[in-house]
Amino acid sequence: MKSLKWFFLVTDIGFILYWAITVIHFIPDEALFKDYNNPILMAWNWSFLPLDLMISVTGLTSIYLFKRNNPNWRVLVLISLALTFCSGLQAISFWIIRDDYSLSWWLPNLYLFIYPLFFIPRFLRGNRVQD
Repeated sequence: MKSLKWFFLVTDIGFILYWAITVIHFIPDEALFKDYNNPILMAWNWSFLPLDLMISVTGLTSIYLFKRNNPNWRVLVLISLALTFCSGLQAISFWIIRDDYSLSWWLPNLYLFIYPLFFIPRFLRGNRVQD
């Protein structure tokens, strides 16, 4: 759990910060993705809010449960990892369909798509993740 904890903290706090700065419109227009002000694309972006917050809730709660020796932490870890993978996959798929290859949006989503793949197999096999 030691290395996974850091991935969770970066990801989960990162999501909370991203949505907080999105709400207050802190991201400069030149850093927004292509056609951001298109109402359909705005809606697409905001459609990730419940998913991303669920990732943060399950990830941070799993850390809390792990510290309390509650065995349910493993279930929440797997849920959080699966949702994170889906969030990254969905975004990357969208950027491919749009033929939009901006690294500023691809890199964070590739991170979300790839890092869970290193941890999910361990949990599916039932192997103990190092404390």
